[in-house]
Amino acid sequence: MAARKGRRRTCETGEPMEAESSDAGTEGPAQVYLPGRGPPLREGEEMVMDEEAYVLYHRAQTGAPCLSFDIVRDHLGDSRTQLPLTLYLCAGTQAESAQSNRLMMLRMHNLHGTKSPPSEGSDEEEEEEDEDDEEERKPQLELAMVPHYGGINRVRVSWLGEEPVAGIWSEKGQVEVFALRRLLQVVDDPQALATFLRDEQARVKPIFAFAGHMGEGFALDWSPRVSGRLLTGDCQKNIHLWTPTDGGSWHVDQRPFVGHTRSVEDLQWSPTEDTVFASCSADASIRIWDIRAAPSKACMLTTAAAHDGDVNVISWSRQEPFLLSGGDDGALKIWDLRQFKSGSPVATFKQHVAPVTSVEWHPQDSGVFAASGADNQITQWDLAVERDPEAGDVETADPGLADLPQQLLFVHQGETDLKELHWHPQCPGLLVSTALSGFTIFRTISV
Repeated sequence: MAARKGRRRTCETGEPMEAESSDAGTEGPAQVYLPGRGPPLREGEEMVMDEEAYVLYHRAQTGAPCLSFDIVRDHLGDSRTQLPLTLYLCAGTQAESAQSNRLMMLRMHNLHGTKSPPSEGSDEEEEEEDEDDEEERKPQLELAMVPHYGGINRVRVSWLGEEPVAGIWSEKGQVEVFALRRLLQVVDDPQALATFLRDEQARVKPIFAFAGHMGEGFALDWSPRVSGRLLTGDCQKNIHLWTPTDGGSWHVDQRPFVGHTRSVEDLQWSPTEDTVFASCSADASIRIWDIRAAPSKACMLTTAAAHDGDVNVISWSRQEPFLLSGGDDGALKIWDLRQFKSGSPVATFKQHVAPVTSVEWHPQDSGVFAASGADNQITQWDLAVERDPEAGDVETADPGLADLPQQLLFVHQGETDLKELHWHPQCPGLLVSTALSGFTIFRTISV
């Protein structure tokens, strides 16, 4: 198919799930399954993961499902690819009862890569060694939990100097800030963790809370440029600006930014300008704002009909003047902010067949992004990929692949009710997602 130097895009291993027949009488070769594009699975067929499509793949469950999480930057180094990996996540639950919810710090470690298949001539001794090796390669999970009344809609983590904090949106209509230093300490020390869970967790309270939204919400973003500056948006169409104060607290401007007519779904600060941010809404619009103006006049640019319906998520590229959006229409759109006034995206991709639930640019590779959808797909894309004329035989061999967008690198399946994904900022190519079925941590051969 299409390939860029250092990038692999293939028709069989580029799709992690293959359809195989479990009926011996109808057994045939494995086929790539393309959701929404090919025939549905027939009786006797089942989905089988193609492990050769992954460099690393792990799953984890935490009891109650999590709608949202964030990756906590750590002190283990940047650009690390050596296995096994260690990572830290902060997440919040959506439990069946309000009092059963938890804010959680997770330490996942001993994350090894996928194993190569056994050779045909392997003997019993090699198999025993493989079993010992398998025991040593088991992934590990440490979990520090804090009780939280009310389901947690969104979690975003920031470092305020040397202090890690989490901003969380709650279904009870409050935005709270929690200090994370103690939770990070105890997940590294089993003895301290046991003490914390026994004696301390019930006493942990937020260091700040704001109830002025008068209802619940989902949109929340820490400024990457001004430490402690925060934006929060609610389902009542209001956006509020938080400014850190000298005493380790915040001043929240009671005057909301005026412009959206329905729920504010997502917010993103500009990575290059201290005072500029973007928002998207259930009113189908995307807006660009500048906080130097009064809240009633701060909206500088608007694309009123960015999607056919709700715009659920946006991501602002750290390297290029691009904004990525995903909507209820299943479309992914790229907006060049230098041409935003035109109201037309520079690219539109339609692989998802249900609402897009999360989008994010790769933190290091400027043309790469990932998206998740309510169709239980995670897709990886590369804007730099162009179709290779010499690879036309692949499309001929499998006509079902011929109409795929050439920038589509990979489709990951197998999750249930996908909610959110993030690239790890310090482990190139590593993606983490949360769904009703739990967390998935993986790196594909394509990125």
